Amino acid sequence: MNATRRLMLRRLTLRRLGTWFVAGPLAAGLAACGRTTVKGQAVPPGATVLALGDSLTYGTGATAETAYPAMLAELTGWQVVNAGVPGHVSAQALERLPGLLSEHRPTLVLLGIGGNDFLRRLDEAQTERNVRSLVEGARGGGAQVLLIAVPRPTVAARLVGALEDHPMYERVADALRVPLHANGWSEVLADEALRADAIHANAQGYATFARGLAETLRKTGLLAA
Repeated sequence: MNATRRLMLRRLTLRRLGTWFVAGPLAAGLAACGRTTVKGQAVPPGATVLALGDSLTYGTGATAETAYPAMLAELTGWQVVNAGVPGHVSAQALERLPGLLSEHRPTLVLLGIGGNDFLRRLDEAQTERNVRSLVEGARGGGAQVLLIAVPRPTVAARLVGALEDHPMYERVADALRVPLHANGWSEVLADEALRADAIHANAQGYATFARGLAETLRKTGLLAA
């Protein structure tokens, strides 16, 4: 590739990124304004809540005491079970769900899974089907569900650390009428001060995420104000 062509490609990439920075946040804001907040029933203090996910739920990059489920338990008074397994994909979470529901009988399931599916470039349609099945399975087990969005890998994310939620989560939340915690991980993991590494939060990041999640829980009626 000659120098002229390399320069042209670089300019094209920068123009596209510039468009993303202007249009991306605006589009996200418009989408948020257009969505109807799905309400749930308040979960009382002392209730068992299941946090199901991967390393972001487990707390990789921090300690068990500073993982987001532990921090959320302090904020809510709930008994939050940390069912995060580092490296797990949505299919593995789906396999684990029946046993977890049987063992813990949670009132609420906080579902944040799919990041490893995206990183491994697994079939996204199958990932979406798995996430839908997880929501439906948790509901079938008598639990309410709050879906937690996870960022998707993008060119902007690789080059400048700009993150956005994968649109799958909004689709599933809208289709199944479940509350969605949007932009929580995208905002935390875009901030270098809140990260332990490129894809995990540190203790401060998990605390920030837990506070944002608690606010969403209040807005959706799952956590009494």
